[in-house]
Amino acid sequence: MNFAELAAQLAEVARYCHARGWAPGTSGNFSATMSREPLRLVITPSGVDKGELTAGQMLGIDERGQVVSGSGRPSAEAALHLLLAQAREADAVLHTHSVWSTILSEAAPEDGLAIEGYEMLKGLAGVDTHLHREWLPIVENTQAWTESSFAVEQVLSRYPATHGFLIRGHGLYTWGQDVPEARRHVETLEFLLEVMGRKRGATWQK
Repeated sequence: MNFAELAAQLAEVARYCHARGWAPGTSGNFSATMSREPLRLVITPSGVDKGELTAGQMLGIDERGQVVSGSGRPSAEAALHLLLAQAREADAVLHTHSVWSTILSEAAPEDGLAIEGYEMLKGLAGVDTHLHREWLPIVENTQAWTESSFAVEQVLSRYPATHGFLIRGHGLYTWGQDVPEARRHVETLEFLLEVMGRKRGATWQK
C-alpha cells in the first residue's frame, strides 16, 4: 500500500482507539511499514490529539527515525516501531495508553502478565483455542527508547510467541501483518486486560 492509503488507515485506527479510551489526549502512537528495502514507516506525529488525527498529519520516517515526508516530529518511541518492524517483521504497530494496561503493568508481581483460559484469545493470530497461554512481557519505562530498544529486543527474543508487551506504568504495544490485524490484536488484548483487571481488582491477587 502507498503512503496515502496507510496514512488513512492509521488515522482511522487512532481515532477509534481514542474513542474507546485507549489513546486519550495526545497519548499513543501508531505506525505501518510502507517499504522494507529501504525501511520506511508511516507514523503518527508526536503531540497530536488522536481523536482529531487526520491522514494529512502523518509522517514518513526512515530506518534511523528521521522524517522523510510530512512536517512535525515522531515520538521518541519511534525506535520501538522500527525495532518491531524488523525484529517481528510487523507491518503495523499500535501503542495504546489504556487504564487497564497501565494498572496491570504496575500490579503484576513478575516481569510479565499471563493470560489464559479466555475465548477471546482466539482473536490473536495463530491462536485457535481458549487454552492458549499468552505471556505479555513487561519492560521498564524510560525517556530514552533509542538507547533502550536493545533491551526490548532481548525481551522479545526470549518470548518469540508473544503478540505484545507492556511498558510498566505506561501502556500496551502490539502489532500485526497489516493494520486490520494489528487493530484486532489491540481490541483482543485490551478486552482481556480489562477482564483481568475487573476480575482481580486494583490489587493484584495471585
